Amino acid sequence: MTDKKVVVFDYGFGNVRSAERALARAGADVEITRDFDTAMNAEGLLVPGVGAFAACMAGLKEARGDWIVGRRLSGGRPVMGICVGMQILFARGIEHGVETEGLDEWPGVVEPLKADVVPHMGWNTVDAPGDSELFAGVGDDERFYFVHSYAVQQWELEVRNPHIRAPRVTWSAHGGPFVAAVENGALWATQFHPEKSGDAGAQLLKNWIGNL
Repeated sequence: MTDKKVVVFDYGFGNVRSAERALARAGADVEITRDFDTAMNAEGLLVPGVGAFAACMAGLKEARGDWIVGRRLSGGRPVMGICVGMQILFARGIEHGVETEGLDEWPGVVEPLKADVVPHMGWNTVDAPGDSELFAGVGDDERFYFVHSYAVQQWELEVRNPHIRAPRVTWSAHGGPFVAAVENGALWATQFHPEKSGDAGAQLLKNWIGNL
């Protein structure tokens, strides 16, 4: 059985090398690239992200990553976002009073965390749905590594059609609850860094690769 081909999209805003190493350890055939055709044709596309929401969106658009993500998802081809790579999947982000449009794959706004200590940096537990595929095989008390000052603190997507499976949303808390991960068809994402989260993060990446 050949390894699944995964592209780490290199648009200038992500820890691409650490993501590459973690995916390779999890069993993927990994390539770091911003090449359009390679990113479109891979079995899985991982979109990392660090820094400001607006800067990440500008970099993604410059590399045509917004178009790639949209086209892949319209064809049911797996995409995974990490950290700011998750945040930009929402409708908009607000940083320092500046509002920036995101990819709008999900409704919702990325806002400053309402906590006494910001950024939220370090290890924290999450509350995943019982039927989660992303967290399969991961214990309830496992901790994941977070580094962020902004998050989505209200899930706004409502699915009223009983024949459509609602997204599975995982929560964590720092000053208040926030969205820590989402599984929605071909689109999965985490606010934390699975590539920095030890054995638990490695299991998540294996689960994603196994679903490609």
